Amino acid sequence: MKNSIYPCLAIKGKIAAASDFYIQTFGEGKVSQNTPFVIQIELSGQKFMLLNEGPSSTPNPSISFMVVSENPEETEKYWNKLIEEGKALMPLDSYDWSPKYGWVEDKYGVSWQLFTGSKGETGQKFSPTLMFTGANAGKAAAAMERYTKLFSNAHVGGVLYYTEEDGDNPEFVKHAQFKIKDSSFMAMDSSAAHAFTFNDGVSLVVECENQEEIDKYWSQLTSNGGYEVACGWLTDQYGISWQIIPADIIKWVTDPERSARVMNVMMKMKKLVIADLENA
Repeated sequence: MKNSIYPCLAIKGKIAAASDFYIQTFGEGKVSQNTPFVIQIELSGQKFMLLNEGPSSTPNPSISFMVVSENPEETEKYWNKLIEEGKALMPLDSYDWSPKYGWVEDKYGVSWQLFTGSKGETGQKFSPTLMFTGANAGKAAAAMERYTKLFSNAHVGGVLYYTEEDGDNPEFVKHAQFKIKDSSFMAMDSSAAHAFTFNDGVSLVVECENQEEIDKYWSQLTSNGGYEVACGWLTDQYGISWQIIPADIIKWVTDPERSARVMNVMMKMKKLVIADLENA
């Protein structure tokens, strides 16, 4: 599958061990790019970037990954690997929505929601799941509308709201699915007292085919309270970090003859300019 939006996990000093761990845990994986600063892996055909430098933040449960398993045995297998030196956020058990489900934070701080069910609804094994907490609680629906208007091949799927029996605001999203650029995401609100919110420990990478795409996403995501960071990074109005990059950037920065020049040019940029990077 073409995976032009995918997560980046900041795991300082441990990306080689983490890439091995995730490939061994989930199977059907491989390393597709390997540098001292970035390792890109594919799990069931989906890209994940592991970052060795950059953000001072670490991953937290505000962005977790829903993992769909076809049977309880598969779910339990993943759980037993991920819980090693990790911790349970919701115990592995039978729930109304799944015969075997658990929410676990692994030893690298990355959170996984392990769900037994059918992959047919999402079309992919791993779905980034955005939890809107604190000042963002109640903004999941607006965020999904914003993202699906901005990106192509996008729509909001099923939206389930809290009931009074759930103990949260009935106007808040309990669970929802949406697609942007054919990639599945999930979203939820929570007004509970969480000690975390969105940060750059987990960011969303958007590969762009041309400068027009970069300009469009950059302009829209930095508006209404978002802001530019550096080297193609920005933070949107909800505090979610994005990397808006040319699709060929990995090729340029891993070219032994060009990488130093490309990196030198990129380090001076906020929004990336394809022509300047190509000509470095």
